[in-house]
Amino acid sequence: MPLTPLDSSRPSRRAVLGGAAAATLALAATAAGAGTATAHTRPGRPESPGRPAWPAEFALPNGFRPEGIAIGSGPYAYMGSLADGSVRRADLRTGEGRTVLAGATGAAATGLKLDRDGLLYISGGLSASIRVLDTRTNRLTATYQPTTAGFVNDVILYGDRAWFTNSHAPVIYTVPRGHGRRGADVREVPLGGDWEQGPAGGISANGIETTPDGRALIVVNSPAGKLFRVDPRTGHATVITLRGADGVVNGDGLLRVGRTLYVVQNRLNVITVFDLDSRARTATLRRSITDPRFDVPTTAARLGDRLYLVNARFTTPPTPETTYNAVAVPLR
Repeated sequence: MPLTPLDSSRPSRRAVLGGAAAATLALAATAAGAGTATAHTRPGRPESPGRPAWPAEFALPNGFRPEGIAIGSGPYAYMGSLADGSVRRADLRTGEGRTVLAGATGAAATGLKLDRDGLLYISGGLSASIRVLDTRTNRLTATYQPTTAGFVNDVILYGDRAWFTNSHAPVIYTVPRGHGRRGADVREVPLGGDWEQGPAGGISANGIETTPDGRALIVVNSPAGKLFRVDPRTGHATVITLRGADGVVNGDGLLRVGRTLYVVQNRLNVITVFDLDSRARTATLRRSITDPRFDVPTTAARLGDRLYLVNARFTTPPTPETTYNAVAVPLR
């Protein structure tokens, strides 16, 4: 089938090393000469007469345990809960939000991607499920249960299908995009080639994106600290050569804007920014983004000149009263 990437101008999508300062030092040691930017507390949309800037930080419900975030063309962000699989929508103009998909015992919502038709594709984490939410009606339109168990982690929209990583097994899943595609089951594509699968039960594949030329996928292997170019037809993986950086350990969410790839390194509290060649054979370190508000951010989504991230706070024991939030930093 012809494979064409989702418009890269729209947003598409986890070793404790301390806070942002430690992350910056670690990157500096491996990427001498690369710039490091510290985000301002009020980035992005400028203020204008009678219209204040949108908030650069907003709270989520206590105990929510956010993991994924997706943004469409409008000013709304969708965030998924690792605790119960619920999904929350926030108005980025005000930070106010509400639950649009109720949670359930044993459910999880990790990676999220919002399509142009309003369908939200949801990775199910340890529930090993894939769900599709119509954000116009707030009703589930499809649920898939892959035969290979594991941790369904992140998702990208590519061609006429949505593609998902499994962190516990060397396989990627794909389901059809769009309304009225019932009867088409989930497909499983084994990962091969250079792919390095970690020990059973541990996280390997995490974030997923498309290459600039629209011919392949990019998958990050978190513990290995490597990026891979993956052929979606065969699952053959090739290591992407990193220039200026030794690796991307704890790489979580990926976001590509043109030939620029943003890698969220969760427990390092840093976003590492790379320049890709068109086929994503090489990735050259441009700079890193840190912010004192980062508290183990996992995934990022873009709206205008901002990146929005959720703080998963993996180093903080989760309780029903644990506080969580989302923050925004400048895209450049």
